[in-house]
Amino acid sequence: MMPASDQGVSRHRYTLIPRTLIFLTSGERLLLLKGAPTKRLWADRYNGIGGHIERGEDILSAGRRELLEETGLSACDLWLCGVVTVDTGQEIGIGLYVLRGECPSGELIPSQEGTPEWVAICEVMDLPLVEDLYTLLPHILAQTPGTPSFSAHYSYGSDGRMVISFG
Repeated sequence: MMPASDQGVSRHRYTLIPRTLIFLTSGERLLLLKGAPTKRLWADRYNGIGGHIERGEDILSAGRRELLEETGLSACDLWLCGVVTVDTGQEIGIGLYVLRGECPSGELIPSQEGTPEWVAICEVMDLPLVEDLYTLLPHILAQTPGTPSFSAHYSYGSDGRMVISFG
């Protein structure tokens, strides 16, 4: 086992803040979170469920915690379907671990983050989504358990617009 001192950690290297982003399906429905109208970011827009991975948590534990906090759901199997690196143009970026799962039932409970809603998959692209979901969701929904996860990279052009590329 490699000691912590040999991990090559340096303030001068690019650093990522780890986050989860979760998408559950139930038949032909997708669970999304409609951002609370008072949110600073994505108010009244739809996004997946998720948030920061806390120190000491693994990806799946963080996903389960976020799912419970934001929706009240706890009995859902999750699996990693993709990894997104977000280059913010600063020394610190975002490492986004995209999780999928099937959740046949459960009572949804709103949180301060917003209101969870089951939406027909065929209607999702007509909703006011957060910007990247129009591109990201088709990749997420194409994933099935056991298939290799996708990878993507987000960056921002000189005009401030998000640029998304898949590996």
